[in-house]
Amino acid sequence: MKKSIIALATVLTVLCSANNIQANTAKLESGTTEIVDASQLQSVYDAYFTVKDALIKSDSKLTSAKAKDLLTAITAVKMDKLKSNEHTVWMKVVKKLTADAKSISATTDLKKQRETFKSLSKSTYDLIKVSNPEQLIYKQYCPMADADWLSKEKAVKNPYYGSSMLTCGNVVETIK
Repeated sequence: MKKSIIALATVLTVLCSANNIQANTAKLESGTTEIVDASQLQSVYDAYFTVKDALIKSDSKLTSAKAKDLLTAITAVKMDKLKSNEHTVWMKVVKKLTADAKSISATTDLKKQRETFKSLSKSTYDLIKVSNPEQLIYKQYCPMADADWLSKEKAVKNPYYGSSMLTCGNVVETIK
């Protein structure tokens, strides 16, 4: 009888331990999903900023290469992993984002790249407004180009004119 009670207690202990392990595994998996959700669009934003930085340098070949990276980031987004508000905006802007990234990557004409960057910036702004970026993002505006762009830095570095008018523009919005 005593052996039966000990055996039963051992079985119950093993079962309880197994349930705890399953619960902790489920928590870890759901935590991982949230991390994936957060980084889904972050890679698109990061690639956008590298395109902007290449335009600031007035380097058309680098801009083209960085636009290809942006295209890769756009196509890697798994729509089913986005939050509902992000998904709604993503569906509205994904075709334009893709077309703009393709257009910029397909040319080394700096003027054309900068013109297309205006549209790319608008689509990226629409998307970043509904997500929670990892850091502050500054929407900046250049009256000479009559165009906006996004930046991680508050200091103005104009992608539309590069070194010829590097500081032309101002911060018009801070996105948190």
